Amino acid sequence: MVGIVIMGAGLIGYRHVLQVNQAADCCLVGIVEPDITRHRDDGNRYFTSLDDIDEPVDGVIIATPTGLHFDNAKQAIQRGWHMLIEKPVTATPEEAEALIPLVGEAGLHCLVGHHRRYHPALQQLKAWVATGEFGDIIGSSLIWGMRKPDEYFANNWRSKDGSPVMINTIHDIDALRFVLGEIASIQAVGNNQVRGADRIETASAILTFETGTQATILISDVALSPWGFEAGIGENPHIGTTGQDMWWLLGTKGSVSFPSLTRWGQTDDWSAPAQPENFTAEIVTPLEEQIRHFVAVINNEQPPLITVEDAAASLQATWQLENILQQSLNDRSAS
Repeated sequence: MVGIVIMGAGLIGYRHVLQVNQAADCCLVGIVEPDITRHRDDGNRYFTSLDDIDEPVDGVIIATPTGLHFDNAKQAIQRGWHMLIEKPVTATPEEAEALIPLVGEAGLHCLVGHHRRYHPALQQLKAWVATGEFGDIIGSSLIWGMRKPDEYFANNWRSKDGSPVMINTIHDIDALRFVLGEIASIQAVGNNQVRGADRIETASAILTFETGTQATILISDVALSPWGFEAGIGENPHIGTTGQDMWWLLGTKGSVSFPSLTRWGQTDDWSAPAQPENFTAEIVTPLEEQIRHFVAVINNEQPPLITVEDAAASLQATWQLENILQQSLNDRSAS
């Protein structure tokens, strides 16, 4: 059995706890959580510090606040533990670049928690694009809209740093990179007109990919809508499932909407309507698949689906978008 420690007992950390306890090929050594008010009477062992763990451990899941990821990763490296780090991999691109050689020199594996890559629907979309199912992908349009409750931001780090860009859009950017390749340039505008805090609430971005594909993203955490990855695919128990498509790809030979994977094929008569073709992908629990993959990575059976290097590229693009949007917010405030 692979022994795993989980750092952080917050929303995502405890979801990892449940997954590890349900897995057949690993066991939970304990949960590291400095805040003892988060220690539950649930039969799991809790530690207030990593230094308190004195039994064999193979891997650690780092689900602490983002600002702690780099230091926590260095602690895990010192202990010789393989790592699964929640997204974003670190707080800054500079920390991510610094982490890459540390992991390599230690001879350890590091998997990063961009868990959407485990969805068979997303893997199928990537395969279609790679094999030219829709010809050249000319455009992409993606929406993520949700009305987050005010208490989500109350008396915690999100009150200042709770922009949906680093929390949510980083997932969308990673999915875009996974399917469409590397990003060449980013343009964006945003505002904070509803809550008025010093952070972006709503934004529109245009991403140009190295292939020439133009992609748009509309994101808002103050808009009530059925459109978003989590709502569309039903992956998050904290977000209601709508089953609505939220991402569209347009190609020279056809188009597709996601997550339904409805394909619209080529027609010889441009006056005739395109005809849809539905495709059903397997439904999986991504965090369950991620734990299974993490165990395989620890056992040298599979390479990481997303490495620190790959996650650093998603972080760099998201960081650039965040800075552009924050500057647009500052310009609006000054004018």
